[in-house]
Amino acid sequence: MSNAILTVIEQQQGKLNRMSWEALAAAQQAGSHLSRPVEAVVMGHGVRAVAEEIAAAQIGRVLLVEDPLLRDYTPDAYSLALLHVIAAEQPRLVLLPHTYQVRDFAPKLAAALQRSFLSDCIGFHLEDGTLVFTRQLFQGKMNADIAFACDPPCLASVQAGSFRADQVAMGQRPASIETLTVTIPPEKVRTKPLERFQEAKRTVDLAQAEIIVSVGRGIKDQENLPLIQKLAEALGAEVGGSRPICDNGWLPMERQIGSSGQTVAPKLYLAVGISGAIQHLVGMKGSRTVVAINKDPHAPIFEVADYGIVGNLFDVLPALIEEVNKAKDH
Repeated sequence: MSNAILTVIEQQQGKLNRMSWEALAAAQQAGSHLSRPVEAVVMGHGVRAVAEEIAAAQIGRVLLVEDPLLRDYTPDAYSLALLHVIAAEQPRLVLLPHTYQVRDFAPKLAAALQRSFLSDCIGFHLEDGTLVFTRQLFQGKMNADIAFACDPPCLASVQAGSFRADQVAMGQRPASIETLTVTIPPEKVRTKPLERFQEAKRTVDLAQAEIIVSVGRGIKDQENLPLIQKLAEALGAEVGGSRPICDNGWLPMERQIGSSGQTVAPKLYLAVGISGAIQHLVGMKGSRTVVAINKDPHAPIFEVADYGIVGNLFDVLPALIEEVNKAKDH
């Protein structure tokens, strides 16, 4: 029985999901609060390099689970593999990144374990020796503190941007990597993955973007979007939008940022013509640096911005694009 804090690491085709580092940062904090060791589990096939990357962190060990049925993600195979891991290791707490993949299989895993799953947590604190999690309600208008009443292992996922990936403590030497053999009956894997594709080649997971240029109603008309795209191209950024922009069909829904869209945590977030409604702020509050451009000096977005430019975006953006391109040329 390890009684550890176990972090589930997500990878796709041998590439780490950045949110896995955020979950590991959360696990290190939880381990410090509870005085428990921190461990990680990497699942897949031919993913030892991923395990070695994670082993650079200051953790007790990395559990490597490899099986041909784990090469491509399926909720059945992942749940069955983690059931084996949890039964063998008996962790106190299982922390996961709140990704699309985790949202798919974690409820199934929790049901099989007959345990609760607390999703999309933004933080936690210690109260009388118990870890109390904080979760947002009513589209970010309220925070609720929730503690588990069930026996370990408890399962929780952490919201993108709630913990900083760059705050993961790195070890002085690599953690040990232990291979675990699991048995996954092929007949239990009911999903058959087909060829990977991106719908219309424009689907994007903005949670992975390091720079985002996000646009709101201040753009006025869809015909003005090329100006936003030019800025994004100059910065090497992805384009996002507020709900009205996506509801109007000016940008595809997968680019919506906010409580009813994606939650993002880029290094740089440019909010262009966005007033800063609470529903939007919920989706981008984890951004490292926020630059707001708005002609209304009293717009709520300036309350969360690190830098603010009060002015007409149609005057500001061309000048900004020009300066960015000049800097790149030098």
